[in-house]
Amino acid sequence: MGVGGLDTRHRRPTLDSTCRSSRHRITNLEVGHDTAVLANALLNMSNMLRRISSVLLGLILLLAARQGRAQQGSTSDVEELTLDRAIELALKDNRQVQVARLEVEKSGDRLAIAKTHRLPQIESSLLASELVNKVHFDFKRGDLGTLEGLGPVPERDVSVTAPRRPAFFFGGSVFQPITQQYRLSLVDRKIEVGREIAAQQLRSKQLEIANNVKKVYYSLIESQSALQSVEEALKLYRELDRVTDRYVVQQVALKAESLEVKTRLQKIVYQAMTLRDQFEDQREKLNILLGRDIGAEFRIAIVPMPTRFEDNLQAARSEAIAQRPELREAQLKVEAAEYDRRITKSGYIPDVSVGVRYTSIQNVKLLPDNLIQAGFLFSWEPFDWGRRKREMAENAKTAQQARTGLNEAQDKVLAEVGDQFRKLRQSRQLLIAAQLGQDAAQENVRVLNARYEAQESLLKDVLQAQSSLAEADHQYEQALLSFWTARADFEKAVGATP
Repeated sequence: MGVGGLDTRHRRPTLDSTCRSSRHRITNLEVGHDTAVLANALLNMSNMLRRISSVLLGLILLLAARQGRAQQGSTSDVEELTLDRAIELALKDNRQVQVARLEVEKSGDRLAIAKTHRLPQIESSLLASELVNKVHFDFKRGDLGTLEGLGPVPERDVSVTAPRRPAFFFGGSVFQPITQQYRLSLVDRKIEVGREIAAQQLRSKQLEIANNVKKVYYSLIESQSALQSVEEALKLYRELDRVTDRYVVQQVALKAESLEVKTRLQKIVYQAMTLRDQFEDQREKLNILLGRDIGAEFRIAIVPMPTRFEDNLQAARSEAIAQRPELREAQLKVEAAEYDRRITKSGYIPDVSVGVRYTSIQNVKLLPDNLIQAGFLFSWEPFDWGRRKREMAENAKTAQQARTGLNEAQDKVLAEVGDQFRKLRQSRQLLIAAQLGQDAAQENVRVLNARYEAQESLLKDVLQAQSSLAEADHQYEQALLSFWTARADFEKAVGATP
């Protein structure tokens, strides 16, 4: 109720209140309009950002997929070269092996040449000439006989002068060696021995190349293992660098400690670079041994650790005596020297051949046009002033030298097998110890890294553990390479087929 009993709830508004109300409504309308415009702009911008984000995300996914396919394709295109395949390629395409193989083939050609000397020897010759001086043929009375009713021929002394004109002399012969067959058979056997010597030299070269391939391949495995260890250390140092930087911000670690971590991190980066370059150098060396382009790409396969270890030295030595090509070559040299002595001794036998000789003389009067002869050809040197005796004495001394060399080679092989057997045993034990040391160092680093991140250990302890791990990794890699190298040398010592 209002004054004087009037109800003031239905009073008409005044002009002032009306104006104030109008201004308030106008202001609210302006604010609402600006807010709507701003909201609309923000909505449009949000929609635009979402579209841009979608496009960018699609591009990123597309690029990542293409890169993944490219990497997968490049990885699958690179040949995986196993150790057995590498040895197979080296034995077939290595240039030194090819040279030794050609020497064996040359020995086969020499043997085929020698066998032709045991067949009939066919010779022919042709002489075209003209007389330089005058040649006179004198016939006494009756030199050509006496004919009944005519008398002596010629009936008086006659001198005939041969005319100076071109004349042709053709000769041909076919002779089959008879007594020479014994000496020629000895020559053939000596050449066969020479071919076997070349074959043993080829096998020796194959063992040498296979041994070199194994060593380079094992070096590649060692470099790859070392690179993996360095990359693991690189991850640890990067994490340590991150944690140390955070501690420096929190004023828990000093700036000098952070710089020391960064210095060690860069040293690890340098070490990784060195190992990658070393891996490339070794890969080029292996390509040279395989007889192919040095830039050929390939991936190596991890060689499994052998499950069988040699523990019988006597059996290994017996195997080496039976398989080493050097010993077989020394035995063949003794046989070759003995064949030389026998060939020299066969020189006392006369050379006897049987055959036919034909002679044709054209454009020369007073001589028959054709002559055909059949018979034996005998050749012998009864007096040689002691030459053959001295040659036989020399050959006997050569054979004795070969026997002495054979005994020396056998002793050296037995000593080499024993030495390599012991080295293999030592390297195997060293590898076991190095592997245990590496496992212990890795566990120590893992524990100290976790404690350092929880602020329960000092940075110097972590760095010391990292150094110990690096040393343990290096010792393991060296022990692994030493083991594989010792095994390769042992297999070469016993003459195992590659």
